[in-house]
Amino acid sequence: MTHALPFPSADVVRRPVPVAAAPKMAAPALAAGNDGKKRAAWDLKGQLNDMRTKVSSYKDKVQRLDGENQQLKRQLQEQVVQNRELSSQVSTLSSALHTCQEQARQRLHEVMELSDLKQQLEEQVTSHRRTIGQLEGTKRDLSSLLETREVTLKLAEEGLAQRECENKELRGQVTAQLQVMTQQEERLHHLEMERRRLHNLVQELKGNIRVFCRVRPLLAWEKERQKGLEHLHFPLQDNKALVLSKVEESHVGRDRKGDVKYDFSFDQVFSPACSQEEVFEEIALLVQSALDGYHVCIFAYGQTGSGKTYTMEGPDDMSPETMGMIPRAVQQVFQGARELEPKGWQYRFTANFLEIYNESLRDLLVGRPERGAELEIKRVSQSSEELHVPNLRYVPVDSEDEVLKLLRTAKANRSVAKTALNDRSSRSHSLFQLRIEGWNRSRDLHSVSVLSLVDLAGSERLDKSFSKGERLRETQAINTSLSTLGLVIMALSNKEPHIPYRNSKLTYLLQNSLGGNSKMLMFVNISPLEENLSESLNSLRFASKVNECVIGTAQANRK
Repeated sequence: MTHALPFPSADVVRRPVPVAAAPKMAAPALAAGNDGKKRAAWDLKGQLNDMRTKVSSYKDKVQRLDGENQQLKRQLQEQVVQNRELSSQVSTLSSALHTCQEQARQRLHEVMELSDLKQQLEEQVTSHRRTIGQLEGTKRDLSSLLETREVTLKLAEEGLAQRECENKELRGQVTAQLQVMTQQEERLHHLEMERRRLHNLVQELKGNIRVFCRVRPLLAWEKERQKGLEHLHFPLQDNKALVLSKVEESHVGRDRKGDVKYDFSFDQVFSPACSQEEVFEEIALLVQSALDGYHVCIFAYGQTGSGKTYTMEGPDDMSPETMGMIPRAVQQVFQGARELEPKGWQYRFTANFLEIYNESLRDLLVGRPERGAELEIKRVSQSSEELHVPNLRYVPVDSEDEVLKLLRTAKANRSVAKTALNDRSSRSHSLFQLRIEGWNRSRDLHSVSVLSLVDLAGSERLDKSFSKGERLRETQAINTSLSTLGLVIMALSNKEPHIPYRNSKLTYLLQNSLGGNSKMLMFVNISPLEENLSESLNSLRFASKVNECVIGTAQANRK
């Protein structure tokens, strides 16, 4: 950008002031006449006239010079005024020149900056040109790729149109399949309900109270005292019969009078060779009924040392082969629940484990019960027949592993004392209960049942156990509760108006599982020792009475 500098114009340039030339004074001429000739010395008059003429001439010159002097003074005053004006203009122009010089320096700095900016812009332009060249190359590549993609897209659109046609056909097939599936699900539901009906009909035909007899094998140290099982006979063709024989001697002498045989028949008899798995196979269908909404109660009865705890729980060092009925039943229940999930069933499980010792309840899932927290059996409500124990620990469980952990805890807490018949005799009834609540919301079905698995305390006669003091009171309490259990079963079978459930804590707690609306199985465990023959006979006779009882038809607790 070009800026006009404020230089002074030609009209204001200082010019030299003209000065009037001073008149030259004529040197006094010698006295001369008008004709220019030198007058003679004696011609004074002529000389005077000449002098007068010169004076007159000088006066005229003086006047003329005065006029010129006045004119020069006026011109000088004008020049002074003009000089003042010019000095003011010079000062203004100097200031303007300084300003212009500053502006010129700023413009020069701006020009230098603009030059640098121009260089930068030129570099950017060069860089952009290179970038544009690269982008044009990329554009060409993308254009080529776009053409390829367009061809591919066109092919994909054609394929998509074909797939849509195929999908339309498939949707039609899926709709048809869904209709078939709905019909199949409906048919499957009816078949499942029919299976449950037939399954439980089979169980009912076998009897509400079923009795299994199991004889345990001889232990290693017992084999040294007794050779074989000559007093026990298992008919080969009949797995429901057991024969006990007893040698009687003559009262007169030592002559052998003969063998006295005692025949017993039950729903199933298990010899010492039968494994835990073989035993459970016979009760598996009964356990399945618990998932179908039926109360199920399985308990082991027998003298001390006959193998009840082994049958129900298994040994201390339990393995998959030696697991007892309780862990196997739990596994089957959870497995059955998983198999019923695809059919719309959902289940919730709650477990508890207690023992009845000297007619007192004790929670086996609590190491040290709180003082004052006595366990009493109560009704859930006035309008309900369901019983519960308020201070008992009820544990929600989601898997068989959680239940097995509870079983180990309960086993460690169970009351054990020494008697003459068994150094490790359980002196209490242990009761494991699994409450099973199921829903099938699509069918608006709801079921509630309780699976009760009971390991009864050892039944032994007072004269055989040699119990004294506290042990004596324990034996009396055990025998009383076992006797009450028999009375309750007999009363149910005879349809008596009053059932003595409350005569013992055991029968009161199992009231809902012993009635006609439940399914019950009893294990009678027998010792293989010949010295325990009389105790075995007592147990078998009690079991035979139970096996003869007919309570009624069980009904599922479903809504």
